Amino acid sequence: NFDRYNSHVHSQSEWSALKVNPVAAEYADDSPVLDGREILQACFEAALKTNPFVLAFGEDVGRIGDVNQGFAGLQEKFGKLRVTDTGIRECTIIGQGIGLALRGFRPIAEIQYLDYLLYAIQILSDDLANLQYRTKGGQKAPLIVRTRGHRLEGIWHAGSPIGMVLNSLRGMYVLVPRNMTQAAGFYNTMLQSDDPCLVIECLNGYRLKEKLPKNISEFRLPLGVPEILKEGNDVTIVTYGSMCRVVMDAANDLEGAGISCEVIDVQTLLPFDIHHAVLQSVKKTNRVVFADEDIPGGATAFMMQQVLEVQKAYAYLDSAPLTITAKEHRPPYASDGDYFSKPNPEEIFEKIYELVRESDPERFPSIY
Repeated sequence: NFDRYNSHVHSQSEWSALKVNPVAAEYADDSPVLDGREILQACFEAALKTNPFVLAFGEDVGRIGDVNQGFAGLQEKFGKLRVTDTGIRECTIIGQGIGLALRGFRPIAEIQYLDYLLYAIQILSDDLANLQYRTKGGQKAPLIVRTRGHRLEGIWHAGSPIGMVLNSLRGMYVLVPRNMTQAAGFYNTMLQSDDPCLVIECLNGYRLKEKLPKNISEFRLPLGVPEILKEGNDVTIVTYGSMCRVVMDAANDLEGAGISCEVIDVQTLLPFDIHHAVLQSVKKTNRVVFADEDIPGGATAFMMQQVLEVQKAYAYLDSAPLTITAKEHRPPYASDGDYFSKPNPEEIFEKIYELVRESDPERFPSIY
């Protein structure tokens, strides 16, 4: 009865997102350095130009080009039927996207902020995420849901409820790029596949500078393949999204204190590290830290389960695994509220320093 009552939650066809051939980003000597929003704009413009079935819609996506300008000027170029404003109705936005995807279009449905996914979680879970499973592949809706979240300002705008997403949306791929170039690579990959996905862009990254790939319309990132941002020997730090920059700041400071950190950006949470790159790192460092902006027991708990239980990294640990998370409440209203309610470089430094100090207190004396 196992085969009778269970089936795959993701596409197993030749168009599966896991079977899309990756294409590395290419740069020329004179490749321009742009705002992150302009990288996305170039990606979306290329997609709209090359595939007449691609269309995008959401709150403020049309006339003003979305609140962070990723679609700026594209309604004028491609018309209101392809780059469209909607009302403030997250369920309707997702429902329209599902219907269009079922009929062969390649919709990009925008939910303005990750916090607002709450308003659409039922239809995302019941009607999109499990469509492949409950029809045993008979129906597919390769909808791309675009949103933005993580740290910035605002109690309703700077949340990171990734645990909710992971627990509710099995059947959708969950992509968490650290910058807009990585996001563009994921959009290109998913537009070649028959799987639905959620892409969570970094809310504080739209005006950070990035170099524009000369193959912005072709380059594609593989799913489930982490990237090592910094090599090290003492501690493995596993993270994603906006936390990559925060963790890198802390890792560089720890280097000055004699602690060598290996920083890994998992890039996608579903799927998670399909080739067990984190395990290989833990075999070298014998310590692992999971860091993100979700509440305690959220996505860090998921990552820990994947690494310790699935990858069996527990056998190589010399210290207890550590999670570094946000506080168990929403970000405060204050402009610096995210800094003091989500992990900051000082907090990460202190916790990892204490982790290493346990095994060699003479070399690493108390800092207080």
